[in-house]
Amino acid sequence: MTYTPQMKNKKIAKTVIKAKNPRGLQKRVRVKTRKKRSISSSRWLERQLNDPYVAAAKSEGYRSRAAFKLIQMNEDLKLFKPGQKVVDLGAAPGGWTQIAVELVKPGKTGGRVAAIDYLDMPQIDGAEFICLDFMDNSAPERLTQAIGGMADLVLSDMAPPTIGHKRTDHLRIMALAEAAYAFAREVLVPGGTFLSKVFMGGAGQDLLNQLKKDFTKVKHVKPHASRADSSEMYVVALGFRG
Repeated sequence: MTYTPQMKNKKIAKTVIKAKNPRGLQKRVRVKTRKKRSISSSRWLERQLNDPYVAAAKSEGYRSRAAFKLIQMNEDLKLFKPGQKVVDLGAAPGGWTQIAVELVKPGKTGGRVAAIDYLDMPQIDGAEFICLDFMDNSAPERLTQAIGGMADLVLSDMAPPTIGHKRTDHLRIMALAEAAYAFAREVLVPGGTFLSKVFMGGAGQDLLNQLKKDFTKVKHVKPHASRADSSEMYVVALGFRG
């Protein structure tokens, strides 16, 4: 495997390898349904216990398995560089923020990482966390102050709770993706990158058309760490025209 310069950090390099086959072959753990545990809860617990990315995240000290999604997308798309200014929307519990800090290296390069979520989370050294709903009117200004102006990379892993109705779920997450991009469009430097979670079906046509107009390259990606039965995917826009 070849690594990009920003992937030479030993911890990240090791994590990328684990992300490809994070736990290897192990005996599957089965969870029995108890009187105080519903069938759905038992299935969720069994999936967690048998998810190799959950185990790898715990082993590597990442706050969530989502860290591996960003690691894999970065390996393919070269999203991060030391010294960047990065905004992480919908950050809790902090897996993506941890990766951003490791790759941007704020303490050594002058880069900055700002994270926001309405759910509280413990601070991460090297990042400024804002406990606030991104849809609050004060959020954009507080984020730009946290990074000291313009951003090189805006990440959004925001997603509303799903209700199981595909059309409604898609509309709700697209509303968040569009709000994230409305912010990104105001703060990205020329050449900057925008990455946002969407659901199966991809970005809505209006957003997709706008991204294609504003960026040199737009694509949909589904990292290996995304569960096969999950409808989530990501839209990535590279080379902001400004």
